[in-house]
Amino acid sequence: MAANLDGVLGNSIQANIKSSKVLVVGAGGIGCELLKNLILTGFRDIEIIDLDTIDVSNLNRQFLFRKEHIGMSKAKIAKEIAGRLNESANIKAHHDSITNSDYGVPFYKQFTLVMNALDNKSARNHVNRMCLAADIPLIESGTAGYLGQGVTECYECLPKTREKTFPGCTIRNTPSEPIHCIVWAKHLFNQLFGEEDADEDVSPDAADPNAVGEQNHKKNTGNIDRISTRAWALFHDDIHYLLRMDKLWKSRCAPVPLNWNNLPDAVACSSKTEMNNEIRDQRIWSIKECAEVFEKAVRDLKESIENLKEGKHLVWDKDNDVIMDFVVACSNIRAHVFGIAQNSRFNIKSMAGNIIPAIATTNAIIAGLIVIEAMKIVEGKLKDCKMVFLTKRPHLKKKYILATNKLSAPNPSCIVCSSKPEVTVKLNTSSFTVKMLEEKIVKGTILISSEEGETTANNEKFLSDFNIKDGSRLKCDDFVQNYQLVLNIVHADRLEEDNEFEVISRTEDAQPKPECSQSKKITNGTEAMQETIDDDDDLMLVQNYPSGNEESGQKREREGKCDLSEPSPKRIKIFK
Repeated sequence: MAANLDGVLGNSIQANIKSSKVLVVGAGGIGCELLKNLILTGFRDIEIIDLDTIDVSNLNRQFLFRKEHIGMSKAKIAKEIAGRLNESANIKAHHDSITNSDYGVPFYKQFTLVMNALDNKSARNHVNRMCLAADIPLIESGTAGYLGQGVTECYECLPKTREKTFPGCTIRNTPSEPIHCIVWAKHLFNQLFGEEDADEDVSPDAADPNAVGEQNHKKNTGNIDRISTRAWALFHDDIHYLLRMDKLWKSRCAPVPLNWNNLPDAVACSSKTEMNNEIRDQRIWSIKECAEVFEKAVRDLKESIENLKEGKHLVWDKDNDVIMDFVVACSNIRAHVFGIAQNSRFNIKSMAGNIIPAIATTNAIIAGLIVIEAMKIVEGKLKDCKMVFLTKRPHLKKKYILATNKLSAPNPSCIVCSSKPEVTVKLNTSSFTVKMLEEKIVKGTILISSEEGETTANNEKFLSDFNIKDGSRLKCDDFVQNYQLVLNIVHADRLEEDNEFEVISRTEDAQPKPECSQSKKITNGTEAMQETIDDDDDLMLVQNYPSGNEESGQKREREGKCDLSEPSPKRIKIFK
């Protein structure tokens, strides 16, 4: 049973808590902690939604789940286990996607507030817009390894870090890091079994400007025309082809073609005993083992795609064991060819899926913080809410801090919550097709005609064919989210770095910084895994000095005991 907190929180706030209805989106690392905190704080009417099922990798931090729950619905098991903490709590679970059209504005309007415990940007964007449409408060949260944040403002007011991309010629011709080989292997999967995309072709790129000069092009490539991936012999013929581009290898170590019938059956610096004693996901496979796994994965994937309906294709999924085996084996073989260090299946899955290691204590801290903000909202004290960041300050050495900041006013250029949402996109209207606009920018449906077939017949036409030119303004409607956006078009014959389009109306400098805090941005799992963390780090709470203590704080800064920017903070040690 939940503890009686009337004496701690007061009768008034407890009454408000008990009468509130809360939606929790996500039942993973933060979601489990959040659900537990809500129930023990006294919230009784809770709905939780999550599409995922429980995986063995979840068990180290998602404490509501046990080994016997593997394969079951996260939302339903979380409801069952957390419900035991207070039998009077009314918890409703949805094993579903929050983006499902069944959860429209009327669904959101029944809640007092919504709490996000999500792990992906698209779902966060969707919930943000639905809450704005329903005029319901949203508390957003997220963690990145040892770092975390609980933000109570429009999620899309601030620009987000973009996923790192790599030049196509580096992926196809001159990989130098494991991630290059992993991206190449994912592209190969899409070429063979997924939705083929010319931008993801993996065969050598003879047009690489670093490969040959214009006059020597024919001579150095052996007068060979580049052919499609599906007709290419990987790891041998393509490597010989690359070696003919001799300019590429003047300052690089040249790749070595593989003989598929004579593959090394050992891993550098590892004995057979060590290899056999390690867990399969944790050890590095020999090239011979990679080849065997690769061949089996190809057979299994071929069988899978043959069982699909005509025109269907497989979709990349890091949690699909066969697909992951294909990518691990393929990327390690390519890494060996180019003299790049091989990686374990565990590390490759982290990099391929852009996974940032989840830390149980970080999830618990952030879940606690957002429940504190929730209590302010149910009391009607929105003005007292804060943005809170759990972040690391290098010059405090071994210190993690909780940095707070007052809520910022909405970003006037926000494409979601501003009174007249607009976004400006630069592209070449003479080469950008209607289908590209639909799939890459609008992410919805462009309806040209109500007559059957007339809309799709125009997919490959260029925007200029419809008199869309520099200065055109396109109105976009999202009827589900009750949202409208004006899309301003700026024509450019060519964009920087040969991008297909550029969004030019959002500025990085519009992002406010929390007081006394600079959160580290982690863009992929590799960076997070490489960060060395000491177990004895202190956690600090940072906030403004109360009136009258400024002089004391400034003196500490002059003595080198505190190196935080103005206003001078007080530092309260919470635990070690």
